[in-house]
Amino acid sequence: MFDSIKTATRGKPAALVVALYKDEALDANTKKQDIDGSILKATKRPECTGELGSAVEAFPEKGYDRVIVVGLGDRKSFTAGALRTAAAAAGKALARGKCESVLFDFCGALDKLTAKSKVTDFDAGAMVGEGLGMLSWSYDTLRGSKTTAAARPKLAIHSTSKQFTDGVERGLGMAEGANLTRTLSQTPPNIAVPNWMAEQAKKLARRTGMRCTVYSGKKLVDEKLTGHIEVGKASENKPCMIRLDYTPARGKSKAPIVLVGKTITYDTGGLSLKISNGMKGMKRDKDGGCGVMGAMHNIATVIKPNRPVTALLVSAENSVSDNAYRPDDVIEFLNGVTVEITNTDAEGRLVLADGLAWACKNLKPEYVLDMATLTGGVVVALGSVYAGMWCDDDALRAKVEAAAQAADEPVWRLPHHAKYNAMMKSPVADIVNSAPVREAHPIQGAAFLSHFVEEGTPWVHLDIAGTHATEKDLGYICPGPTGFGARLIAELVERS
Repeated sequence: MFDSIKTATRGKPAALVVALYKDEALDANTKKQDIDGSILKATKRPECTGELGSAVEAFPEKGYDRVIVVGLGDRKSFTAGALRTAAAAAGKALARGKCESVLFDFCGALDKLTAKSKVTDFDAGAMVGEGLGMLSWSYDTLRGSKTTAAARPKLAIHSTSKQFTDGVERGLGMAEGANLTRTLSQTPPNIAVPNWMAEQAKKLARRTGMRCTVYSGKKLVDEKLTGHIEVGKASENKPCMIRLDYTPARGKSKAPIVLVGKTITYDTGGLSLKISNGMKGMKRDKDGGCGVMGAMHNIATVIKPNRPVTALLVSAENSVSDNAYRPDDVIEFLNGVTVEITNTDAEGRLVLADGLAWACKNLKPEYVLDMATLTGGVVVALGSVYAGMWCDDDALRAKVEAAAQAADEPVWRLPHHAKYNAMMKSPVADIVNSAPVREAHPIQGAAFLSHFVEEGTPWVHLDIAGTHATEKDLGYICPGPTGFGARLIAELVERS
């Protein structure tokens, strides 16, 4: 959409963006900008409904080359997050008009809010920055000689408020992490193998001052990361666990927050081979890890907490060969739990088990969050609206829910219960990796993972199988990977 977006304080913007609520007239502040009545005239057109995400253009004879009036929806139900969608609607109009500079002036519209729903200039700017930043994501890296790339303008954003400008800077930074997540997700599996993911983590560490450590080969054996070894041994692209450490100048002695991301770079199902066209899209089975890497970008560059944060990207390619792990195999994990393999297509939980057990043993975290495209069952349960969340720690759960609301990445709590854990019992080992029944399928995954979290360690599991990608245009997110989790996790760390 745009080649680049930055804030600006100099020069005269070519375009103006103002806002309008549904079924309401222009506010007094905007009327003052309407020198020749062209804005008012534009609001009388039938397409100017004030519905959230609507946009009409006016072309004044003086002042700005164009004015874009965006809808904010019903004022009574307005939330700050609506500004992401409004900004995206404006961004699409600006891109069509090849505008290179714009002034956002939402002051008059936001002044009409009640004290209860008031939005600060900083928060408004942050939402605009996120909306425009995420709108501008594209993946053209692999276009070849038969594609003519469309020219994309650079956009400079002006504001009447320094706080708004500061907010835009934050929003653009948060969008950058989400867009990194989307780019990693979109990268095809012949490129994005485990070692390639490790190289991207190293590049991120160099850019942001983090530290990256990669456990592969003999190190996996030494660390008893059995899940990685078993899942990845059928592929010529060898598995690895990728560790990213953010260490602040102050607060480094605090217990770390640990983030674990499932990073299966391709999932054939292994010997329990996926049927029909079930492999299509399995390049995105790494999206839990992609979201964690995007979150670490935001943590290191935007949030900058005074506490350590460690990410573990548990990465392997689940392939097929005469060396593949099999149903009926029994493997032992570093915490002593033995697992009977009943389905090699339930591989993500095996590498996650490594990450969770290793984190609890070696890092003694304040809390652990894992994120994964774990089950199709969560899509059946929640569709593409909510990610599934399992968390029995009330304080941590409240923070996750608040962060999810702030990021507009909704989560819905699903239960833990001893009877679900009983479903995972094995006749020959401690547990099976997949129960023989389909009932409570997403809960089975959480029940399995719970065996690898030390008692007393707060833990949250997010199953993002329904939310990590979209086939629809979501306003500021185009069809494709959504970047889910990068902003949510950063918001969570900020609240911790």
